[in-house]
Amino acid sequence: MDKLLNGYRRFRATSWPERKALFERLAALGQKPDTLVIACSDSRVDPTMIFDAGPGELFVVRNVANLVPPYLTPDHQHHGTSAAIEFAVRVLEVREIVVLGHALCGGAGALVDGAPPQAQDFLPDWIRIAGPARDIALKLSDDPAERRTILEYECVKLSLRNLETFPWVRERIEDGRLTLQGAYFAVATGVLERLRPDGAFQPA
Repeated sequence: MDKLLNGYRRFRATSWPERKALFERLAALGQKPDTLVIACSDSRVDPTMIFDAGPGELFVVRNVANLVPPYLTPDHQHHGTSAAIEFAVRVLEVREIVVLGHALCGGAGALVDGAPPQAQDFLPDWIRIAGPARDIALKLSDDPAERRTILEYECVKLSLRNLETFPWVRERIEDGRLTLQGAYFAVATGVLERLRPDGAFQPA
């Protein structure tokens, strides 16, 4: 906690004076981001840093392997990612959703190698969402490194497909109020790739 508090004190001393007016405006007017980013919880992949975005610009949802589950009929269970997507789309009325995958994804690794023995309560069921992505990767390559990259790409594509199972997402795509985008960040090189309409990723 001491390290975090030291960071907060630096923020108050250096960043806060410059951004005080911005935060006051955001507090008074509320948030109105144009973009929802669905990213991995990996500590090396910070969407606001990657996109050089400031406070109030992005609504960010992060979870293991940047996964979107398929839409389920409301059942009074806990659906954190789906709830955040609903809030962003139906309340904030974002105009764009970006699913941001990344290299060296531990969640993708767990899909191939199995969840770590220390994380068996919730992780195995969560990553099972990406079973179809795993099947594609296993069919396309026998090379472990290449297969891992394919799997990371396929997790992005799977999440985009699952987004379209949400009726109020699909409705907004069809009438032009919402667009979906896929992206992939290479941690070691800092290169961002975009998903093209033909299904390939290329540097942005």
